[in-house]
Amino acid sequence: QVQLVESGGGSVQAGGSLRLSCAASGYTYSIYSIYCMGWFRQAPGKEREGVATIYTVGGSTYYADSVKGRFTISRDNVQNTLYLQMNSLKPEDTAMYYCAADHRVRPNALGSVDDFAYWGQGTQVTVSS
Repeated sequence: QVQLVESGGGSVQAGGSLRLSCAASGYTYSIYSIYCMGWFRQAPGKEREGVATIYTVGGSTYYADSVKGRFTISRDNVQNTLYLQMNSLKPEDTAMYYCAADHRVRPNALGSVDDFAYWGQGTQVTVSS
């Protein structure tokens, strides 16, 4: 089992920046056997969508087209923490942001909701124009 806790959300004006964090905890083996971690977001009335994913082996990263060049996903393996640096924020980035993790080995890609077994409770990001 893996527990995920997000933090760092808030309200900013368009063009601003935020840094989200996701602390992972659980049995040592569970933490170190995580194969991929990702950030998803869900706006009111919309489906949850993938934002960015990072793979433990090789550190490859994938981004949704809507955030490429503005968001950066990273992971601190010592602190067991996942980050999402969000720059040049737009009102359309407003959503609840969720951290996710999974142990299953699969082809590297951004991934979908079904590809992740563990989820945090979410942190709200609001961008005003």
